[in-house]
Amino acid sequence: MELHKKWKELVDLKRSKEENDAFWKGYILKETSVYEIILENKRDIITGSVSEISKEFDMELEFLVGFIDGINTSLKSEIDLENLSENTEINMEIDFEKLYYNMLKAKADWLYNLEQWDDILTKGERSKIKKEYSISQMVVSNKVGRNEDCPCGSGKKYKKCCLNS
Repeated sequence: MELHKKWKELVDLKRSKEENDAFWKGYILKETSVYEIILENKRDIITGSVSEISKEFDMELEFLVGFIDGINTSLKSEIDLENLSENTEINMEIDFEKLYYNMLKAKADWLYNLEQWDDILTKGERSKIKKEYSISQMVVSNKVGRNEDCPCGSGKKYKKCCLNS
């Protein structure tokens, strides 16, 4: 069975709330540990077989696949998760700005607040990324106000033109 399928089955497994909380707490601890290592050592490239990387980060194979699944959109070249096996050679080249943005998007405050970010991105760079993220989350209304010019181009107010049609 492919590792990604095993990871998805592990995530979808029916558990009690306590068991589920314990599962995710364990995963988050491992994930945080890996990110601390990567950021502390400024490792933007991680290469090797899945089993080698799993051993390097002291992470079960399925958890590593979950980690790769989470970081995949922050890589310069995404990894085909469906065909991962223990022997698959992978090359993860991390785009740190994209990674920080995606951590904000995932609301993973335990990751984007790691102190190791200080040596990767300046406070200004992180602030700029946060601003870009905030702007991307804004909802913009396309509603035309009654007293605005009519979008039909007549030059009349909307309330005197198409609103009355």
